[in-house]
Amino acid sequence: ALRVNGVLKTLNLSQNQLCGVDFMGRGTYSVVGITALAEALKVNGVMTELDVSWNSIGPAGATAIAAALRGNAVLTKLDLARNGIDDAGAEALASALRVNEVLKSLELDNNHIGDTGAVAIAEALRGNGVLTSLNMGGNEIGPTGATAIA
Repeated sequence: ALRVNGVLKTLNLSQNQLCGVDFMGRGTYSVVGITALAEALKVNGVMTELDVSWNSIGPAGATAIAAALRGNAVLTKLDLARNGIDDAGAEALASALRVNEVLKSLELDNNHIGDTGAVAIAEALRGNGVLTSLNMGGNEIGPTGATAIA
């Protein structure tokens, strides 16, 4: 539906099981759902806000979303909070932030992001001129990540 919908601007899919796993870790992980959503984002030209928080998308899901961000020209707000994306997911998103020219707000809180992911995000921010709000609270960022962000 998102591939052809020309009016839906905001979509909240938080606290679902987009990857087959609930927030308690119950279920069988599959990247199919989040990948389908990411593929739709690549071609959707109207959606400006997407909330997929609390979905246990993991690093693979974050990588799929990051791939979509590289080509999406309209999404300005993305909430990926509480998804267990870890450093690998943060690195994928950092790569997308280097080329994305529209995303203004990114929620990455409570994702088990450590120093490696924080450093990658910090490096991406050096060249990103549009992101105005970044939430990385509740992660596992230590002195190395904090220094990079500073």
